[in-house]
Amino acid sequence: MELDRYGQLRPIGPASWLRDRNSGFSKICPFSPFALDENDLAAEYLPFAKHRHPLLGGYTGTFVGHVEEDDYRLSGSSGGMVTWVAAELLRRGLVDGVAHVKESNDPQTEGRLFRYSLSRTMSDLRAGAKSRYYPVELSDVLQIIRETPGRYAVVGIPCFIKAVRLACMREPVVRERIAFTLGLFCGHMKSARMAESFAWQMGEVIEQVKRFDYRMKAPERPANWYRAQLTLTNGKTRAKDWWHLADGDWGAGFFQNSACNFCDDVVAETADIAFGDAWKEPYSSDGRGTNVIIVRSQALLDILHAALDAKRIALDPVDADFVVATQAAGFRQRREGLAFRLTWPRLGIRPRKRVRAGSHDLTAQRRLIYIIRYGISFWSHRVFLAARLLHRPKLYISWASAALAFYHGVAYGRGLVGRLARRLCLTGSEGGT
Repeated sequence: MELDRYGQLRPIGPASWLRDRNSGFSKICPFSPFALDENDLAAEYLPFAKHRHPLLGGYTGTFVGHVEEDDYRLSGSSGGMVTWVAAELLRRGLVDGVAHVKESNDPQTEGRLFRYSLSRTMSDLRAGAKSRYYPVELSDVLQIIRETPGRYAVVGIPCFIKAVRLACMREPVVRERIAFTLGLFCGHMKSARMAESFAWQMGEVIEQVKRFDYRMKAPERPANWYRAQLTLTNGKTRAKDWWHLADGDWGAGFFQNSACNFCDDVVAETADIAFGDAWKEPYSSDGRGTNVIIVRSQALLDILHAALDAKRIALDPVDADFVVATQAAGFRQRREGLAFRLTWPRLGIRPRKRVRAGSHDLTAQRRLIYIIRYGISFWSHRVFLAARLLHRPKLYISWASAALAFYHGVAYGRGLVGRLARRLCLTGSEGGT
C-alpha cells in the first residue's frame, strides 16, 4: 500500500495482479461484495452477545465513563478507556502485544506522520494514545503476527476490525494469535492531505512538521471544541481551533476516503469491545473527555467490572438508545444517507450492503445535504491537488471556505445561502448533521 496523489492509501502491485479478479483478495477486502458482512462475522466471532440492536449490532453491555487511575484520561483524546483496556490486557498477560497506530519515528524519511506498530511494553503502548485522523494500513503488523507466536490485540476502526476478522476466517494462524479486537467508533477516514491543509492554514508546510496532535486536550474547554497542534522540526509549535479552519467541520466531508460513502458500520460491530466519544450532554462539555463503550465479550466485561469495583475506572451503565444518541449524526450518514447514495447510478462493482437503497422518506433538505457532502468529499481531493501542484494554498483554502459556507447555509440556515435556502424551503433546524 502506498499513498497516492490524493494522500490516500492504494494497493500497489504488478499490472497482472491488479487485473486479476483474485477470489482470495475478494474474500478479505472489507468493502468487497463477495466478503462476509458484519452480521455474518458477528455471528461467527461474537455468538454470546446477549442483546442485539439494529444500529449497534450484538452487545453484552453498554457504558459511559472514563479512567480514574494514573493519567490515562489526561493523555488520551477522550476518557482514556481504549489505551487502558489495551494496557490491562498486557498487564494481565492476556496478550503479548497490541497492534495500534503510533507516530512515525521520522515522518519526513518515512513519508507519513503515523503508522501501525506493535507494542509489547506499557511505555510503548501509551505512546500511541490519542486519535489519529490519518490513513494507515495493517499489512506490516499482520505479517509480524503471522511470523511471531503469541497472543495479540488489534485496535482499529470498523473496516479494519472487519478486515482482521475476514483474514482470520482464511488464515488459522492469524485467528489463533489475535485474541482480542478493540474497535473505535468512526465517522469516516481522512486523507493525509487534511494534515497538510491544517499546516498551510497555520502558516507552515507539512515538510517541517514533526508531530501532529489532532485533538489537544484542555480540561477547561468542552471536549467537542477540537484544537489541532503542530510541532515543527525546529521545536516550535503552532495551534488552531478546528472551527477556525476552512475545512475544520468534520461532518462536511472534506478529504473523506471515497470508500466511506459505502460503509454502514459506525460502532465496529465485529469488535470484542468498541469505544467512542460521549457526544451527549453533560459529557460533551466535559473537557477531560468521556468514553461510551459497547462490550461484546464476557471476558472483557469481567475485566471492566473488576476494575470498577476497585475504583480504577468510573463507568455507568447506559441503554442502547443513549449510545445511539451519542453518534446520531454518524448513523444518519451511514444509514439513511447510504440508502440514498445507493440509489445513484454507479459504474463498476456494486457494493452489497445491509442497508437497502431508497430515499422516499427524506426531505429535500436532507437529500441536498448528502449531495453536498458527497461533492465536498470528491472535490476537496482534486482542488487540493491542484493547489499543491501550483504551490498556491489560497486556491484550495478559498474554495474550501466557499464550500463550507454553502454547506452551512443549507444545513443550518446560515448566511446568504441560508436565507436563499429558507425561501426555497430547503433548510430548517438541523441540530446535527
